Amino acid sequence: MEAIQRNWAGNYTFSAAKLHTPETIEQVQEIVVRSRKLKTLGTRHSFNDIADSVEDLISLEHLNRVLAIDPIRHTVTVEGGIKYGHLGPYLHSAGYTLHNLASLPHITIAGACSTATHGSGDGNANLATAVSAIEFVTANGEIVSLARDQHREFMGAVVGLGGLGVITKLTLDLQPTFDIQQYVYENLPLAQLEQHFDAIVSSAYSVSLFTDWQNDYVNQMWIKRRISESSILDLEPTFFGATLAPAKLHPISTTSAESCTAQMGSVGPAHEQLPHFRMEDTPSVGAELQSEYFVPRQHAVAAIQALAQLGPQLAECLMISEIRTIAADSLWMSPCYQQDCVGLHFTWKLDWPAVQKLLPLIEAQLAPFNARPHWGKLFTMPAARLQSLYTKLPDFQQLLLSYDPHSTFRNAFLERNVF
Repeated sequence: MEAIQRNWAGNYTFSAAKLHTPETIEQVQEIVVRSRKLKTLGTRHSFNDIADSVEDLISLEHLNRVLAIDPIRHTVTVEGGIKYGHLGPYLHSAGYTLHNLASLPHITIAGACSTATHGSGDGNANLATAVSAIEFVTANGEIVSLARDQHREFMGAVVGLGGLGVITKLTLDLQPTFDIQQYVYENLPLAQLEQHFDAIVSSAYSVSLFTDWQNDYVNQMWIKRRISESSILDLEPTFFGATLAPAKLHPISTTSAESCTAQMGSVGPAHEQLPHFRMEDTPSVGAELQSEYFVPRQHAVAAIQALAQLGPQLAECLMISEIRTIAADSLWMSPCYQQDCVGLHFTWKLDWPAVQKLLPLIEAQLAPFNARPHWGKLFTMPAARLQSLYTKLPDFQQLLLSYDPHSTFRNAFLERNVF
């Protein structure tokens, strides 16, 4: 099918002339074999060229089924095109859930895992850590299956940046379903955050802090508490100097909160409450840009203080920032490889020239903490600097070469940042 495709935000137009939408694994294999350059397109939620190709794109939007739940191993196997928002209710009806979810349930599981997209929580590693097995089609049409407990290269393949092949199946670890109580506080004094950072972010299953860096306080604090029926708590009117929000809020206070998940102490299943936004609603018009950087957890307060110094420069272009914690993992190309992290996220106005001038300032402020950028978002960090931050990069390069020796899945993004 001929198509000009744009990403979700509208800031990037894909170069590929053809978009393929196969309905069977056999069709995937046929498309891959006859393609010279090919990349997999998910829900187009990346903000850079990580998913682009100079020739062909392939979407697995028709390969989006739940294939099986294994009640003995406590896993679920799904096709590569399924979205979190469609898997969640299915799992809940069977008594299961995933350990963690991203802000948006609208994204594909394969795309999120391939870019180390994360969610939040002191004890919650990124979404890709739920993957226990992965299946993908390589450039010669072969179907390769790798399992966590059987293949050394598995730890390099899960966050594969789209470089190994077309992901057709994933097996994910499950846990019994649980409920989340969500509530929001406003105007957390920055001094309180600096003095009590660990206590604040570890106070619940997941905690998100939203700030515009313009004041001596954090605008909003979203607290998602894991509960049982016997542990539903009355909400305290204040928390570390912040006050309980009197109404449901959007992270951007001037935006309607209709698309957000339930707050005000409401209780709901994890798949509905861990995301910030509801699957049934469009979370944004898409007219925005995003960047994110990860610093080791021990540098969280120093990194926040460094960014606060940029407040005046950020004012014109920034819509909101989010601060979250993510647990360490063992995935080679994850920004949280072998280190607990704090994610520092920026949602920008749709003004790339202005953002492009700001990102080097942010990267310079965070350089002392060896900040790593999110693979699917906007950054200006030189490739040499980026590559120096990944000790497993040589192994990952070799992994890509071994499965894709003719560079079918290698694109400008991988050439620039990995090779």
